[in-house]
Amino acid sequence: MPELPEVDALVGFLRERAVGGVVAAVEIASVAVLKTFDPPPTALAGGTVTAVERHGKWIDVDVDGLHLVVHLARAGWLRWSEALPAAPPKPGRGPVALRVRLDDAGDAGDAGAPDRPGAIPGRLPGFDLTEAGTRKGLAVHVVRDPRSIPAIATLGPDPLDDSFDVAALAAVLAGRRGQVKGVLRDQGVVAGIGNAWSDEILHAARLSPFAVAATLDEDAVAGLHAAVKGVLGRAVEACAGRPASALKDAKRAGTAVHGRTGEACPVCGDVVREVVFADRSLQYCATCQTGGKPLADRRLSRLVR
Repeated sequence: MPELPEVDALVGFLRERAVGGVVAAVEIASVAVLKTFDPPPTALAGGTVTAVERHGKWIDVDVDGLHLVVHLARAGWLRWSEALPAAPPKPGRGPVALRVRLDDAGDAGDAGAPDRPGAIPGRLPGFDLTEAGTRKGLAVHVVRDPRSIPAIATLGPDPLDDSFDVAALAAVLAGRRGQVKGVLRDQGVVAGIGNAWSDEILHAARLSPFAVAATLDEDAVAGLHAAVKGVLGRAVEACAGRPASALKDAKRAGTAVHGRTGEACPVCGDVVREVVFADRSLQYCATCQTGGKPLADRRLSRLVR
């Protein structure tokens, strides 16, 4: 699932290429991804892309005050092309759910303007929103105000914002009896952190994923804050400037424990262990995070004593 660092890079990548362009067409291959109907996606046609922003794990493309807002969910992705296929995507065929064709400002309707670098006559640049697999979660909204989307209106603070200091983290953890892993993944508590980077943050902070958030002392909260800033900051830096097609590999290269079950922990050399849930898993190092005690599979709901 794309998380804050990857979405931030996708936003930067799209901002560099799309801002100033005119939406030539929006083509729908999967009606199921559309979560709003008024205004319709076709209302974006003819508008100029004025900004691309990130809200947690959401991508927000501002088209003259209308917003194409996208959540990539578990298996969604954004695929840019300098020359999209001339034919629209076929409903029910392949991974493409929605296609946005762009043209240079002032050249809308003059498809494949010859002075555009890499232009192919009759072919426009733009991007596809794709989704792999059978479990669909990709969500596309067209709205006048992104905050009209409840999931955005209720987002917690952005962990990369300067205002997110130790005191801010302590405030969002206070009184929360949930496990710290789940609290970090709760978008209403902190925006943008998901399964992978919460594993990495907790490993860097040397905290058990099952530690109760409200019981963390001042030193633990300070260490967790440093890990949040450090891990996400390095991940954002590693992803910045990369093409969308390279971001998944960059994420994999930047992890110490997530997705590395059975490998050696790069800090202590112990084996990376896994806890499996019904629809996901987490990875951790027992030596670094749980005092050497392996965590039992969560289906047993117990810590091995």
